[in-house]
Amino acid sequence: MKTIATLMSLALLAAAAPAAANPEADYRHHVMEAVGGHMQSMAVILRRQVHLEDFAAHAESMAALASVVPGVFPEGSLTADSKALPAIWENPEDFQQAVDRFVAAAKALAAAAPSGEMSQIGPAMGALGDSCKGCHDSYKAE
Repeated sequence: MKTIATLMSLALLAAAAPAAANPEADYRHHVMEAVGGHMQSMAVILRRQVHLEDFAAHAESMAALASVVPGVFPEGSLTADSKALPAIWENPEDFQQAVDRFVAAAKALAAAAPSGEMSQIGPAMGALGDSCKGCHDSYKAE
């Protein structure tokens, strides 16, 4: 068992090694992947009415990740293979406003989630989706 754990650790380190050239971009990529994962999980829960008991945990995690997002776009972290667009750093005030909307929407969803009431969750989820789209439209390459 210890050998398997050691091999897995080495494989993870090897996989991460090429990205070490720009650790800020690598970290940002993984944070945003986690944000997307929680968003997709919540959408499946609501659409398919499965694992409803897990929704609040995803909403809380999204709010926690949202609080990290403002710090994952430092100047100089743009890479050739990044989906982040230069407009992030060319329009920092506008980008900050978009990030602030995302953070506020994530917090609002986390606050609504424990109620279990779709009359609260639905609009909060819609606002979160709109905040994601607003940023992606201007600041993310598809």
